[in-house]
Amino acid sequence: MDARLQRRVQRYGWDKAVRHYEQFWARQLEPSQELLLEMAELRAGEKVLDVACGTGLVTLPAAEAVGPDGHVTGTDISEQMVLALADEAKKKSLEHVSYERLDAEDLRLPDDRFDAALCALGLMYFPEPIRAMVEMHRVLRPGGRCVAAVWGERKNCGWAEIFPIVDARVESEVCPLFFQLGTGEALRYAFEAGGFTDIRIQRLSTILEYETAEDACGAAFAGGPVALAYSRFDEETREAAHAEYIDSISGFRNGNGYEIPGEFVIGLGRVEK
Repeated sequence: MDARLQRRVQRYGWDKAVRHYEQFWARQLEPSQELLLEMAELRAGEKVLDVACGTGLVTLPAAEAVGPDGHVTGTDISEQMVLALADEAKKKSLEHVSYERLDAEDLRLPDDRFDAALCALGLMYFPEPIRAMVEMHRVLRPGGRCVAAVWGERKNCGWAEIFPIVDARVESEVCPLFFQLGTGEALRYAFEAGGFTDIRIQRLSTILEYETAEDACGAAFAGGPVALAYSRFDEETREAAHAEYIDSISGFRNGNGYEIPGEFVIGLGRVEK
């Protein structure tokens, strides 16, 4: 897929998803985000960059970790996501949080500016993730660290059929290589290609719990990466896509709800001093 087109798909897709994102994903993503923050070992007074910050599910806890003497900058390609973060930071009176709409592959930030860079479940969406790794390495100070989380292997993510289900109905090519970085040692190689050393990788198995079929569909279609394509579906197409997706996760049904397996891979790399 053309890189410029993919960036547009991500920008406007997440603009569409922002209203539903936290409703359907905040609880489900929490295990990966907690481990990412634990591995980052943020300290009071540090300057932190959160790339692909979304609504701030990692940005705001990071701001609490570094305290008012530190600073956290959240960036995202989606303007609506950045605005959502701005609203939350204002509500929480976190004046040491700033935000900007930026492409992760072209951050346009000064060299050697941050002590830590975070990227929670963003790399899979970038057309050229190595460029993003190089950019995060560039803006980190010597001795700084980067922590990034991606979804794991396709076979370990029970919701994975959402992509072919959508692609069969609209020529979206949403995230054609979505699971690549979670496969084998791919995330480690991405850190190495970005210039990082002292790399550590952890895999985390999890269960995505949804109380109803409607919630499971809301997460898969309206609140996630296929939101832009989904917005083009008429009612008949939506109903058919919902039915096919529910059938694809039928093996994970528990009563009226669903317990869908998932896997995350979290990596840590450092900039040489």
